[in-house]
Amino acid sequence: MPAPLSVIIPTLNAAPKVAGLLSDLMGGVAAGLVREVIVSDGGSSDDIEDLAEAVGAEFLSGPAGRGGQLVRGVAAARGDWVLVLHADSELPEGWSNLVQAAMADPAHAHVFRLGFRERGMAARIVAGWANLRTWLFRLPYGDQGMLISRALYTEIGGYRDIPLMEDVALARALKGRFDMLPAVLTTSAERYCAEGWLRRGGRNLLTLIRYLAGTDPEKLERGYSRQPGR
Repeated sequence: MPAPLSVIIPTLNAAPKVAGLLSDLMGGVAAGLVREVIVSDGGSSDDIEDLAEAVGAEFLSGPAGRGGQLVRGVAAARGDWVLVLHADSELPEGWSNLVQAAMADPAHAHVFRLGFRERGMAARIVAGWANLRTWLFRLPYGDQGMLISRALYTEIGGYRDIPLMEDVALARALKGRFDMLPAVLTTSAERYCAEGWLRRGGRNLLTLIRYLAGTDPEKLERGYSRQPGR
């Protein structure tokens, strides 16, 4: 019986960041959980294609834009479940056992708790807010991962081909039908460090509020891409 899980990783000039994640995923392949790893690229100029092929991952290339990249990645996936991860994610120890247990509940999607590699009070506050937002407002972001069955993904219409807020759009379509896994998915705080924790966090919150208020994602992306560290 084929392994049930397809892992989708959207990338854009992220080869140095994604190597560790690809290594983490090999444990799931060896355990018979991961059927395939799909790197859905947005036109990188680095050696990501060679890196993907070196570990046996499938490589897709198309126009940049995380929403579109995820649409293409999931469309190419053959597993009954999909796990979407950002390139700079670091999976927790024992992640494959947690994911396998969560797959017993296909009526819900599942996300990780968020943590940052960087230490300090600012990192703990921002991660704490992200986890509180997820629990209180049912709005996880993509850097928390997204584990979802193919059936549920199809039912809610999947990812939207938009340049920004594709993760929030999917979360809203789920209407609260997801659980938080009891483990932390660690990510980089590069952009927070480049711009400043308070400033970056404030801009992210303002972008979310504007999106929820109906601002077009194309317009939001134009402003977001001009921010330092983007």
